[in-house]
Parts: sequence; structure tokens; C-alpha cells
Amino acid sequence: QPCTFPCQCPSQPLQCPAGTSHVLDACGCCKVCARQLGELCSLHRPCDHHKGLYCDFSKIHRGSGICLAHEGATCDLLGRIYLNGESFQPTCKLQCICMDGAIGCIPLCSDDLRLPSPECPNPRRVKFHNKCCEEWVCEEGSENDFGAAMAVFREGPAQKPELNNLQENCLVQTTAWSECSRSCGMGISARVTNDNPQCRLEKETRLCMVRPCDFPMEKTKKGKKCVRTPRPRQSLHFEFSGCTSTRSYRPRFCGSCSDGRCCTPDLTSTVDVEFRCPEGDFFHRKMMFIKMCSCHYDCPRDNDIFLATYHRRMIGDHV
Repeated sequence: QPCTFPCQCPSQPLQCPAGTSHVLDACGCCKVCARQLGELCSLHRPCDHHKGLYCDFSKIHRGSGICLAHEGATCDLLGRIYLNGESFQPTCKLQCICMDGAIGCIPLCSDDLRLPSPECPNPRRVKFHNKCCEEWVCEEGSENDFGAAMAVFREGPAQKPELNNLQENCLVQTTAWSECSRSCGMGISARVTNDNPQCRLEKETRLCMVRPCDFPMEKTKKGKKCVRTPRPRQSLHFEFSGCTSTRSYRPRFCGSCSDGRCCTPDLTSTVDVEFRCPEGDFFHRKMMFIKMCSCHYDCPRDNDIFLATYHRRMIGDHV
């Protein structure tokens, strides 16, 4: 199909399945749902390049091809092998993808945490028949329930806070950031906080990189067992989901230990990083920056967030 200018794109917002990227068509005009591994593709129906897929025109004629993945390592999840670039659902609550030996997953269910509030003093998650995800229901409670709901708000001369004044009276409660989901490369770190207008406990995530997977380890000095926080010699751009940070950084990474211990972040800060995608889109993500690492024997399991059993927490949260 020839390109027509000016561009004429559908007015309705694009609706794509979970985990599917929005990419530009061959004309560079309109966003379309990217084709996935094994699906038919064309110039106007491009493959999901964020997942390392490309359109192979050698197997099918008439301007169509099939989405294939660039060569990469397969993934083993509970004895089942997945190809590089393959999307799958291990449970109805997760949509996962294999990317060069590492598994990344996004939740299909809302994992927000609900704190008792005056509008909902007794929240409860209920599993409904024939539904995968639990849903919140608000049960009418007694005065004791209302007292428990008020425990998160400041005591003051004023009476019980009004709903439109919740944030001013909210006692902010925030957990420490969880350990990074990957020992090298880009991963995810999470925490729970009620620092929002509704004073409601919600899960918050940030990107994290303990060290690049190809980061050259410095030799330890004589008498020392660890190189804790080496820096790259040159500044670098972060890459996430096929997009690149608009500015360069020279972050600290965690080094290695020569005595068998693990070296992981101990003191970190959180910085807002802007990314630019090949399609021209910009987005912002919070990202962990390491201030100090520590060596210990409580080592994480390698690979992915889906199988992680590592429970160390990082100290500090300086935005």
C-alpha cells in the first residue's frame, strides 16, 4: 500500500494485547500493534523490534513474511524450554517473554495494596468464580473498623479528616526497595508506599542495573578481597526495551569479590531518567543509582524476576 501524506491515523486509541509494543508502520505515520513471534508480518505490519524480532520475507511470498527472533539463548522455566523472543503465559496472572536467556514478566492482574480508609474501612480481596484476578470489595464495618482506618492519619486538633484532605493528614508509610531482579543488565526493583493523594498503599517500581553483563571487572588490590563500586571509564546511555536514555551517565556499579561472596547494592538513590524510542516517543522512568555496595554470602539466584527468591533490601531512598 502506498503511503499518503499528510498522515491519516485512526482517531480511536490503539488497543493491543498485554505485552505488545506500539510501533510505527512503514510510512512512519501511525502506531500499530507489533506482530509477535511466528505471526505474519509486512512493511505495514512490522514485528516487535523491542523484543529482537524481525520480518523474514524469504519463506512467504506476496509481500508478507513471518516474525522471527534474532539468534539468542533459550529460557528454561520449570523444565519447559522457550525460544528467544517467545511470549508465553505460565499462569493466568502473568505475561512473560524470553529474551536471550532471561525471562521478563508483566502482571495481568492489578497488584495494588489497599489501606483501610474512611471511604472503605474494611477492604477485602475476593476471588470470584471463573475470574483469574481477585477484586477489592468494601464491607461495611463497625466503629472499631473506622478507628483502624484512621490509624494511618495524623492526630490533630481537627476532627476526622475529610476525603478531599486525605493527603495532608496522611502518615506516609514506605517500605525499602527490593533487591534488583537481575544480577547484571537492566532489571526491576519495587517497593510499597502510600505517598499518593488517596493515601493508599500501592506498588511502585524503578529500573535498576547492578552491573552491565559485559562489564570488565577490575583486579583487586593486594590485601583487598573486593572491588565494591567501580565506575565505567566513559559515560554511557542506558537502554530499556529498545529505547535509549536522552542523556549519558557515569554511574557506579557493584564489582566482584574474590572470596566467593556476592557484591550487591547497599545504599542507593532514585533518579528520573528520560528515554527516547526509535519511533520518536519519549517517556520517563525512575531508576536506581548506586552509592555504595557491600559483600556478603546471602547470594541471589541468577536470571529473572519470575524465579527470584532473594529477599535482601537496599537502604536509602533519595530522589
